[in-house]
Amino acid sequence: MSTIAEFSIPAEEFALSETLERLPETVFTIDRVVAHNTDYVLPFVWASNGDFETLTAALEDDPSVGDVELLTELDEERLYRMEWVTKTQIIVYMLLQQDATVQRATAHDHQWDLRVLFPGRNKISAVGQYAHEHGFTLDVSRIYDVDSAQRVRFDLTDDQQEALALATEHGYYDVPREIDQSELAEELGVSHQALSERLRRGTKGILKKVIPDISANEERDRNL
Repeated sequence: MSTIAEFSIPAEEFALSETLERLPETVFTIDRVVAHNTDYVLPFVWASNGDFETLTAALEDDPSVGDVELLTELDEERLYRMEWVTKTQIIVYMLLQQDATVQRATAHDHQWDLRVLFPGRNKISAVGQYAHEHGFTLDVSRIYDVDSAQRVRFDLTDDQQEALALATEHGYYDVPREIDQSELAEELGVSHQALSERLRRGTKGILKKVIPDISANEERDRNL
């Protein structure tokens, strides 16, 4: 079964390490990445924050970058096509040897965070062994099957996922409602209070992911 792994790599062990050192406020996000052979990869990378006046020069001076082309300039972002020629062995191994797909990769604050889709869990084990043998620090935070991707994406517990799915299936969110909370709680075999908490927390988890201002406001309130 296809499996997703989320992990981090220290920036000094991966591409763009010198650029990130020079411009620590810059955030890099891979739009897509292709490995043509074992020598280099060709990523399309969005850059945000940081100093755009010196960014292109910093990338051109970075020894991990063999070629760089600025494709798009927006008010707060830049899109680059790059050729990574060093410190990319771990990605090349994932893409070419383990048939992986990089779904997300973001670099900020001296660290790369990646989400990678593998054809099976055994492929992840092979990457872990490769990292150990070749001196890469791979910190795996999550491994989950594709079927669980939505639950993990929204930080839902199994109970919250089950409650939300059943509520939707039985028309709890329809207008007018086809089932009330008491009936739904009985269907799940839990108390009315337990169901209410699962629905509330589950809904909040989803809203925090799809409406960024909610998470931003919570973080601001904590810092006040």
